[in-house]
Amino acid sequence: MRESSRAPMSRRAALSLAAAVPAAVLAGSGSAAAAEAVGGERLGLDGVQADLSGARALPKIRAASWLVADHTTGEVLASYRAHRAMPPASTLKMLFADTVLPRVGEVTQRHKVTAADLAGIPGGSSLVGVEAGTTYTVDQLWQGVFLRSGNDAVHVLSHMNGGVDETVRQMQAKAVDLQALDTKVVSPDGYDHPGQVSSAYDLTLIARHGLGLDSFRHYCGMRLADFPDGNKGKTFQIQNTDRLLGTYRGLIGVKNGYTTNAGNTFTGAATRGGRTLLVTVMHPAPGYDAVYRDTSALLDWGFAAAGTAQAVGTLVKPVSAGGAPAAPKAGGGPGAAAATVSGSPAASASAFSWPLIGGAGGALALLGGSVFALRNRRRSEPAAAAPESGGGRHRHRR
Repeated sequence: MRESSRAPMSRRAALSLAAAVPAAVLAGSGSAAAAEAVGGERLGLDGVQADLSGARALPKIRAASWLVADHTTGEVLASYRAHRAMPPASTLKMLFADTVLPRVGEVTQRHKVTAADLAGIPGGSSLVGVEAGTTYTVDQLWQGVFLRSGNDAVHVLSHMNGGVDETVRQMQAKAVDLQALDTKVVSPDGYDHPGQVSSAYDLTLIARHGLGLDSFRHYCGMRLADFPDGNKGKTFQIQNTDRLLGTYRGLIGVKNGYTTNAGNTFTGAATRGGRTLLVTVMHPAPGYDAVYRDTSALLDWGFAAAGTAQAVGTLVKPVSAGGAPAAPKAGGGPGAAAATVSGSPAASASAFSWPLIGGAGGALALLGGSVFALRNRRRSEPAAAAPESGGGRHRHRR
């Protein structure tokens, strides 16, 4: 870590700064940031946001962030830290599909994969088994993206779309249009990269838009497919890693993800009685089944609360569809706070909650750091987080 060139703050100065920080800031009210939250002020507040008005109590969810919304109306029925920016893992592939499916979606189109198409895939990525020298249809590549979360299929489609860098640029532009302003895109596949973040609110927006595309809805709901086995003239079966498909009544998709840094992430959509609900859960309690248990519980609650729970916010419309543009984040546009994060995944993880408290967070960080330094100047820096198992392996467990 680079040392600061500024002299240490004196004890008197630190105490003066403490006295100058308003009580509301120390209490973490975040009222200014909440007032600017996309989708409504309550979605920018900490704590569970719900107006039950006779609806049954919410289930106990231990995830770091979650949201329940009505797909048709866009009403957010309940949420917890909806705008908390966190690593999205492969749920970011929903934004990839939102962006690229309309551009590279002719299912019968054939493409012979080259070594260049597969260059730059992070080591340990989840793969469907795309091989250089083999010809695939676009349909098969999208099956690899949705069913097996294959980063190899994502990179091939990105090259067909003008390259990885161009695809990242398009994805960020799509996020801005959707008003997913917590989202910062670094790679098209969702693999852990410093600064790459999204939020439960943004992922739900992205899923809602994607489900409006027939091709997106088709692929995210597929359970099985036959995938080419190189040039052997044979195929092997691939299965969707979404554990709720075929097990939760009415589920229609959408996307799961897992990395050590992100934990488990999931956005699911289900239809019952003519009503479709969206649920996003990010970083639940340990155990890869927890994200599915939380999602199921929130979906159950949402269907039971139909017509009784009052909205606490809304999923805004895309700007291109007539949505009123939200104010950009302070400091420079979409994902600005996330874009400043650098260093190891552990370092970037420590900054994810800072955008929620804006400038006050910087003051508190300075205050806390100064007081801490006064008490224990010789304490060493925290040890770096251990690397992901398997060399940063990005797996999606079934």
